[in-house]
Amino acid sequence: MSHSLIRCALAVFAAAFIAACSSPPQPPSTDVPDNGAIVTPSALPVLMPHPIGPSFQRENALWTPVPWSDLPGFEQDDLTDAWHAWLLSCEKPHPSWRKVCTEVAGLQIADDATRRAWMRRALQPYLVRSTTGKDIGMLTSYYEPVMDGKRQPVDGFNVPLFAMPSGYSGQGTWFSREQIESGHPSASTALRGKEIAWLNDPVDAMVLHIQGSGRVNLQEPDGSVRQVRVAYAATNNHPYKSIGRWLLDRRLIRDASWPGIKAWVDANPARVKEMLWSNPRYVFFKEEAIAPQDQNVGPRGAQGVPLTPGRSIAVDRRSIPYGTPVWMMTAGPTLNVQKLVLAQDTGSAIIGAVRADYFAGWGHEAGDLAGRVKQDLYLWTFWPKGAALP
Repeated sequence: MSHSLIRCALAVFAAAFIAACSSPPQPPSTDVPDNGAIVTPSALPVLMPHPIGPSFQRENALWTPVPWSDLPGFEQDDLTDAWHAWLLSCEKPHPSWRKVCTEVAGLQIADDATRRAWMRRALQPYLVRSTTGKDIGMLTSYYEPVMDGKRQPVDGFNVPLFAMPSGYSGQGTWFSREQIESGHPSASTALRGKEIAWLNDPVDAMVLHIQGSGRVNLQEPDGSVRQVRVAYAATNNHPYKSIGRWLLDRRLIRDASWPGIKAWVDANPARVKEMLWSNPRYVFFKEEAIAPQDQNVGPRGAQGVPLTPGRSIAVDRRSIPYGTPVWMMTAGPTLNVQKLVLAQDTGSAIIGAVRADYFAGWGHEAGDLAGRVKQDLYLWTFWPKGAALP
């Protein structure tokens, strides 16, 4: 998914192994459509939509026009953060949104009542359903990990994060994770001098690979520390294989919870490489400075704009185009929200009409939330009245 995001909270450790979240440009994981959390029983009410016109079929979804009264909680959402995320999407708008984005910008300092009144005048809501008519989908969550690292391999920091290898464009299949980490001569030559940072735990490095990017508190040789972002650059184009699934299939753990995985890792240090090498996919990164004004936004999603905690989602582009404002309703033990979000990212595991990955932010609290979210949801898209549907 992107690429970047998970790592430090214990509850999320499980997610890092089974998961496949999302993040900027095209996410590392491919075959596991969830974050490892247990699906919670649905707490959503059964919808009774009131269609006001024929459904429009996209490649992977049906959009059914409905009245504004169908949107649960629309009057209660505080739109401040959502409007900020919307303005970011308007930096790279879909052609149908260019005129509307001018009006969005004009409402930047308006109150929510004025914004809601404008939305009703300018936009049409659509209930998103699968092509078979199913309206309940699945929500997972992802986040941006924050780790400690060093510029040089010292004091036990001996696990590298690599930039793109010499002579490799990101196209075609390159060496596997096992070949890279076991020192294959050709791979080692191509990666010499490409180290961006060094971590002290190979499992933390794998978490970054699964999520695709993260923040590193990087200590320079002079002892100074600054926070940088290691963002997704490319992969070796091997298939993603879930480490959690590897453990479960071998009955080494009964579930992929944090206690189970941590206990196994601690009790089996000699097998950690075997576990890690079961996932042949390897991610290469690029270092990005984090400007002061960017400290409170996430990495750039697949739309090319920074992600906003709690207001950005990753979607299946065949269902919802980038930059589309979306009304989301989900209910469960971790999240119980009805709110405006923006489709700003994607992920190879984010597949389906009513499917979203919720960007929780960065750090421990966000990681704890992201590792536990796996629950039902409804989605409604908004589209400018009079504009051709996408």
